[in-house]
Amino acid sequence: MLSKRNFQPLTTINPNALKQIRIVLADIDDTLTTDGRLTAEAYSAMEHLEDAGIAVAPVTGRSAGWCDHIARLWPVAGVVGENGALYYSYDRNANSMRRVYAQDYETRNANKRRLEAVAEKILVSVPRASISADQFTRVFDLAIDICEDVPALSRTEIAKVVDIFEKAGAIAKVSSIHVNGWFGTHDKLTMTKRFLREILSTEPGKENDTVAFIGDSPNDQPMWAYFNLSIGVANAIQYQNYLKSPPAYVTIHKGGRGFAEFTAFLLREGA
Repeated sequence: MLSKRNFQPLTTINPNALKQIRIVLADIDDTLTTDGRLTAEAYSAMEHLEDAGIAVAPVTGRSAGWCDHIARLWPVAGVVGENGALYYSYDRNANSMRRVYAQDYETRNANKRRLEAVAEKILVSVPRASISADQFTRVFDLAIDICEDVPALSRTEIAKVVDIFEKAGAIAKVSSIHVNGWFGTHDKLTMTKRFLREILSTEPGKENDTVAFIGDSPNDQPMWAYFNLSIGVANAIQYQNYLKSPPAYVTIHKGGRGFAEFTAFLLREGA
């Protein structure tokens, strides 16, 4: 049952708010994807937004390697990756990639060595946990697979992974598929603000009415709390008892179909 205060249907959004949207930020896993796949429906929705002059930018915990691919090949203005450790934006006119990082090379390498020790402890302490298959393409963080390529870990096991990260002095965030841990002060929202300023010439705080964010899981809470138009795909409802900053609105459908639902609603009602 949806809360009366939170998770309102899209139909309750003020049409005037929709008319102001010029940027759509979106989580990837279980927001743009459905059952681990990027569907034609969700990809087409991104193209429809781009064709309408609305910039799309994924904001994800996925790796630098994924982000290079996404920035080059998807219909997006850029991508914020590794939970705010970086953003990539590809200039198609100049055939060049802009790569911006939260830490310098020496700091990244030092922190990587610290994470290797944390990884060893997690794998010993939580035997069913596994390092994410895309770890080899990561620059900043350690991703522990909790259900993507392994049988789903219990909440107790996930909590133990988070505890090990935090006792080592790392930040840990739980997504729908991974626990990501890193050393540093960066996060999705901080790097997204930088991306908005430097790539989309949009001033966070002053121009939040032009930005919508859509996500699905607890690690999206800072984004939901900051942007005025905050959307959850339907699978976000499963976390409602754990969210301190839930989205204001929710789609009927889950995952990529929910993203496509929001896109169609935005383009229709905000026209």
